[in-house]
Amino acid sequence: MAAKTKSVFVCSACGYESPKWLGKCPDCGEWNTLEEEVRVAQPAKTAGKPAASSVSLRSYPLSQIAPDNELRYHTGMGELDRVLGGGIVKGSLVLLSGDPGIGKSTILLQVCKALGDTMDVLYVSGEESYSQIKLRADRLGVTGSGIRLLCETDVQAICEHIMSAKPALVIIDSVQTMNHTELSSSPGSITQVRESTNLLMRTAKALSIPIIIVGHVNKDGNIAGPKVLEHIVDAVLYFEGERNLSFRILRAVKNRYGSTNEIGVFEMTDRGLEEVKNPSETLIAGRPKNTPGTCVACVMEGSRPLLAEIQGLVTPSSYGNPRRMSNGFDYNRMAMLLAVLEKRGGYYFNNMDTYINIVGGMKLDEPALDLTIAMALVSSLKDYALRDDVLAFGEIGLAGEIRAISHCEQRIKEAARLGFAKCIIPKHNLRSISKSMQNEIEIVGVRTIRQAFEALIT
Repeated sequence: MAAKTKSVFVCSACGYESPKWLGKCPDCGEWNTLEEEVRVAQPAKTAGKPAASSVSLRSYPLSQIAPDNELRYHTGMGELDRVLGGGIVKGSLVLLSGDPGIGKSTILLQVCKALGDTMDVLYVSGEESYSQIKLRADRLGVTGSGIRLLCETDVQAICEHIMSAKPALVIIDSVQTMNHTELSSSPGSITQVRESTNLLMRTAKALSIPIIIVGHVNKDGNIAGPKVLEHIVDAVLYFEGERNLSFRILRAVKNRYGSTNEIGVFEMTDRGLEEVKNPSETLIAGRPKNTPGTCVACVMEGSRPLLAEIQGLVTPSSYGNPRRMSNGFDYNRMAMLLAVLEKRGGYYFNNMDTYINIVGGMKLDEPALDLTIAMALVSSLKDYALRDDVLAFGEIGLAGEIRAISHCEQRIKEAARLGFAKCIIPKHNLRSISKSMQNEIEIVGVRTIRQAFEALIT
């Protein structure tokens, strides 16, 4: 008896399922995103009688499983290894996503360049031809006897080739172009992306071959395809940055084999992506001297302290409602800081246009930025330039108090290394600072916003 089939309509934006076609998705509100998917109904199992299986399963005690000594491959790029937790784990499935033109294919070709001389790397492209990939590889100086190219979109044929060739690393660019021939839906649909990723995952685990897949993003900046795609893979890496700016931030959104707090900093050049091994010095280079409205912060990105320049601009408004704009910092938190500065500090912005910018295209959201942003805004409001060798960091509460933050001594060490002479920190953090550090750099603890501004100008 032939299996029964039924049709369901699945939203390509959020995965909502409906028995009939709808113009607007009831879940996410997107228009014209419901696509038909044909499913085969499975025969019902008899209650109380488990299905017979010819496969004999065996479990193993955790204490008897020997660890693999060669668990990771180093990519040749320290910043990428940092984000991955030390390198690419054997048998792992890594999803690399980001905006178009951000550098996803570029960094993967550079990984091929670093590993192509010592191991076999298979680069599978569903978007470019052989000659187009060769042209891009020549521009980046990618050579290596172990690099092999495959331009194919049939994911079943690709997995069969991986099983026969057994390369050490596989790169799929991109998963949205992959096509499972047994499915009737078009490439890029939720069903195709899910089943193609599942097949790649089973291949990676069976052969212990790491596979890196490239994922597209939708107009909202989220990874295109079903949410289950992010659950299937072992790590999700996301490229951040503006295409018209040179800096790129690689961040781990999910990582089963490492921390998700680490970031990698790269700079896009005509030779590809270059690692920025000292991002603090790069981000504060070219800072204007004796200019009101600028202050330096130190934030923690994983285990790395990072100095960033914060610029604030306050100017009289020409409209009934003053403008508020924030670039790289949460808009709602900026509005809260303005309210605290008015209520608790006596600095009035109610008839002023207010702008915040984090230099270098960085996007930061750590609470330790509160004090730095407040001081940049007050400096611009008072038209008073802060000292160039001073930085401030701390969280501001709704009562106007400066609250303690974590990793304070690491931040101060980074500031001292780059030549800063004075740090404004929360009063509560002074107890955790060693005497040797206090002798190396002047450290001032403050309790309120006004104390912080007075300490900065003296």
